[in-house]
Amino acid sequence: MDSLEQLVASAVQDFMAAQDDAAALENAKAKYLGKTGQITELMKGLGKLDPEARKAQGALINAAKGQIEAALTARRDALAEAQMQTRLNAEAIDVSLPGRGRAGGGLHPVMRTWERVEAIFRSIGFEVADGPEIENDWTNFTALNSPENHPARSMQDTFYIEGDDSTGKPLLLRTHTSPMQVRYARSHTPPIKVIAPGRTYRVDSDATHSPMFHQVEGLWIAESISFADLKGVYLNFVKAFFETDDLQVRFRPSYFPFTEPSAEIDIAFGSGPLKGRWLEISGSGQVHPSVVRNFGLDPEKYIGFAFGSGLERLTMLRYGVSDLRLFYEGDLRFLKQFN
Repeated sequence: MDSLEQLVASAVQDFMAAQDDAAALENAKAKYLGKTGQITELMKGLGKLDPEARKAQGALINAAKGQIEAALTARRDALAEAQMQTRLNAEAIDVSLPGRGRAGGGLHPVMRTWERVEAIFRSIGFEVADGPEIENDWTNFTALNSPENHPARSMQDTFYIEGDDSTGKPLLLRTHTSPMQVRYARSHTPPIKVIAPGRTYRVDSDATHSPMFHQVEGLWIAESISFADLKGVYLNFVKAFFETDDLQVRFRPSYFPFTEPSAEIDIAFGSGPLKGRWLEISGSGQVHPSVVRNFGLDPEKYIGFAFGSGLERLTMLRYGVSDLRLFYEGDLRFLKQFN
């Protein structure tokens, strides 16, 4: 018994002697608990004793082994705590130091255009609508006079996602904000004057196109709306947006499945670096009778016009930016120019 107590005391002394040295502690452990350690040798010697003595001596050895293991664990924890405290002291933060200043943020140039467009159209009585970027096939295509397998759909290659709508058709990222015209018209009664700015998606990427871009759609539905109203509204808009009366607007015949007749809208500045150049900035037209019907309205009673403009295109013209990709590269040297 005395020899076991001395063995435990010796082990505790050796463990304590391992000062900040994990290797020394492991060596001390092996001396007592390793394959050839003293406790292990004592356990091997039990086989030479008779059953009663083996049982009594085994209990004493196991008790001594438990004390040694407890002392080893305590010493390991103490060393780990000491190492942690040393590290914390070395990495201490002086909370009395003044905080690091942060520069004020600013609006992205496309967001500036977005807010400016909203303000201009609100000033002439248009509402602003917002809706989902994940659309169903009917709202994004069919309701806008582009039924399945219609060639016009190839003009708007898009991203489809997992999941189907209630009719079993796949869901997709909207290719334009025109679906908001359908959603808004079906939940409001004429007269309807609304714009729908937002993000849209198409499989397209180059200096003037991006897979994700921004559009603003406009819709005016009433009983006596004409193409002349469209021309007047859009002319006043571009003059207010570019802050100049020195520009011209022309409507060039075109094709869109959701309007008939349809027209591209071009502008030409009377001065500046773009003087005299006709630049396409929007598509437009009289809302197709089939689309009016899909709005839930009688095309014999209601008529109207719609237009759609790219916010990036407007931003590029307003600020003289030549490459659309600059808006999305996150280069602060570029973005800071607008704030």
